[in-house]
Amino acid sequence: MLNLRSVTDVVFAVAVTTWISASACVALESSATCRYKPDWTSLDARPLPSWYDQAKFGVFIHWGVYSVPAFGSEWFWMNWRGRKGANYVNFMTKNYKPGFTYQEFGPQFTAEFFDPMQWASIIKDSGAKYVVLTTKHHEGYTLWPSKKSFGWNSVDVGPHRDLVGDLSRAIRSLNKTRFGVYHSLYEWFNPLWLQDKQSNLTTRTFVTEKVLPELYELVNNYKPEIIWSDGEWEAPDTYWDSLNFLAWLYNDSPVKDTIVVNDRWGGDTLCKHGGFLTCADRYQPGKIVGRKWENAMTIDKYSWSYRRNARALDVYSIQNLIAQLVETVSFGGNLLLNISPTSDGMIPPLHEERLLQIGQWLSVNGESIFGSNPWSTCQNDTLQPHLWYTRGKNSSTIYSIVLRWPDGNLLNSACLDKLDIESIVMLDTQSKLKWSQKTEGGLMIKLEDKSKTKTEWGWALRVTLNP
Repeated sequence: MLNLRSVTDVVFAVAVTTWISASACVALESSATCRYKPDWTSLDARPLPSWYDQAKFGVFIHWGVYSVPAFGSEWFWMNWRGRKGANYVNFMTKNYKPGFTYQEFGPQFTAEFFDPMQWASIIKDSGAKYVVLTTKHHEGYTLWPSKKSFGWNSVDVGPHRDLVGDLSRAIRSLNKTRFGVYHSLYEWFNPLWLQDKQSNLTTRTFVTEKVLPELYELVNNYKPEIIWSDGEWEAPDTYWDSLNFLAWLYNDSPVKDTIVVNDRWGGDTLCKHGGFLTCADRYQPGKIVGRKWENAMTIDKYSWSYRRNARALDVYSIQNLIAQLVETVSFGGNLLLNISPTSDGMIPPLHEERLLQIGQWLSVNGESIFGSNPWSTCQNDTLQPHLWYTRGKNSSTIYSIVLRWPDGNLLNSACLDKLDIESIVMLDTQSKLKWSQKTEGGLMIKLEDKSKTKTEWGWALRVTLNP
């Protein structure tokens, strides 16, 4: 993932104007009637495929050679050899022979316990509607047999398997979960990148010989429905040739009608251009921003990749993750939650448990999440900070999601006050609830006894308004 970067205020009105500018194309998931030009005005006018907004929840997977040392983060190589961080240098000095190179970790990335069907089953049971696999991080090692990464890919070194192919087939065989790929544009120590950088980017050998061929390989061979680009910030989109690639992706690729991309295509594109906005890792704007956005965050509080010394306290609680999901969806975003497999191919037990717990919660309350929309009137209640709202596909349906059970089973809502309500039903028990108008303002809802509910981390109420 990215190094931590501050996010400057973005004038979303400009982006929204571009996004909704006139387009000659019909709605996606059907044949397009126009061709997109390689410029941001045209590309940003492409309607976002509807499946992505409806999905709401996806699983991110950070897995690579950095999973072998499993120390610090996925930035291990850079922090050790590039920045010469004391903790990393001391770790290597203490545990490895003098002269040990990062490439020597490659054969130890064995993935011997990797069972793609098991992973796919866990992801299915989590309720996630899409998956994004890190096919290549900034270290340059590819999880598929890339013709442009000879001797530094998962078939030549390590597992001797096409990990992208194995997982994509397993994911698609079990359900309708969409398969996506993370791909880093730049590589810390690739000689071609360093050569271009030395020339002040007046040459583009790294892009033409490495980056673009990899992207075309991924799209043509695995037909992903998300490309989650990263590593863009050291060069503009003109260097990466992002506009021409995206025009091909939208016009002529085998996934042109369903593909979704993010906003990391050049040093000046973050939070401005692309199919959906990420703006920063763990992005949470706290408001409706007028563009589709995504909150990419981790189960491990401190790293995107597996850490051997991670403790249970370093893993977010299920209560916190459910709250992140609800808050994100209330403001119009998707939650992309990262897990960190081990080098031998196991999903850490606490990560697996969190995914299954989210799936358990969604199996009861998913109606308030999947396919919902932000409620323009309220997202978070002014009287109850632990009460959030979404709006159903039908404009007469509002969902109130309670993240902390109220004292005395009495829920006071300011946002539902004075609405013409037909019924209120708790999804967990499917029972109708009673409500009354308080004289001092606010709607008082009488919940059932908590012992009758099946879930523990939040409870959604379906509020139906009279026509």
